[in-house]
Amino acid sequence: MLVWLGYSYVVLSLITLLVYGKDKWAAKRQVWRTPERTLHLLALLGGWPGAIIAQKLFSHKKSKVSFKRIFWLTIVGNLLIVLGIFQIDPSYVVIS
Repeated sequence: MLVWLGYSYVVLSLITLLVYGKDKWAAKRQVWRTPERTLHLLALLGGWPGAIIAQKLFSHKKSKVSFKRIFWLTIVGNLLIVLGIFQIDPSYVVIS
């Protein structure tokens, strides 16, 4: 379970990083943007490490207070989901 969880965080973080990059590119060109709810959903599903990197790398979405508030709630939500999974079946924590 832990290996699968680690891989999913890596894959979702890479996807999220690319989506943030595409959104920054679109913002500069004033074309169709990625909805904020999509960025938040990616973070909630586990892509938040990639989102943090993207915010720093692209200087994107890091100063909008309303976005940041929800973004940090998605991180807490993701961690609570993972902790909930481990509470349901603690055997997932065992590394074999």
